[in-house]
Amino acid sequence: MEEKHPVSTEPTGFQQTFREMFRRHAAGVAIITANLNGHPFGFTATSVASLSAEPPRFTFNMARSSSSWPAVANSEFIGVHMLGLENQALANRFARTRNRFEGDHWEPGPHDVPILKDVSGWLVGRIQMRLSFENNAVVVVEVIDGQVGEDGTPLLYHGGAYSKPTPLDYEI
Repeated sequence: MEEKHPVSTEPTGFQQTFREMFRRHAAGVAIITANLNGHPFGFTATSVASLSAEPPRFTFNMARSSSSWPAVANSEFIGVHMLGLENQALANRFARTRNRFEGDHWEPGPHDVPILKDVSGWLVGRIQMRLSFENNAVVVVEVIDGQVGEDGTPLLYHGGAYSKPTPLDYEI
């Protein structure tokens, strides 16, 4: 008879180191949106990164267990919204609640992608690739439209909380 070993859900030493290192890595906060069969979907993300300027492309990562994954997996177009310090409540709404689209804080945009109002800027793009790996996915998007909003202080995520960049004091 094969001996069964209990599966531990406690992080190993390396896993704890990994988690702590990425808690110390400040990341910009964004919201990804999509429309699937006339229904808006969206979630808060800290994994958005520029991929190339020519052509303009960005990437993001997400869990395939996310309630938004079916929309990302089956939509042709997607939106990314960069958030400023004044968008903390919006970031929380898309990270922690189910009523993400109740209210007048968004409108249908190009290709029916939900566009959030009063953000630092938004881009709409065509999904070029979805790379699935275990329970995660990397998504590559080519930008086809967008708009820059008001310039302000970017919203960061660091140490398990929202924060803002602080200018360094220096002398030249």
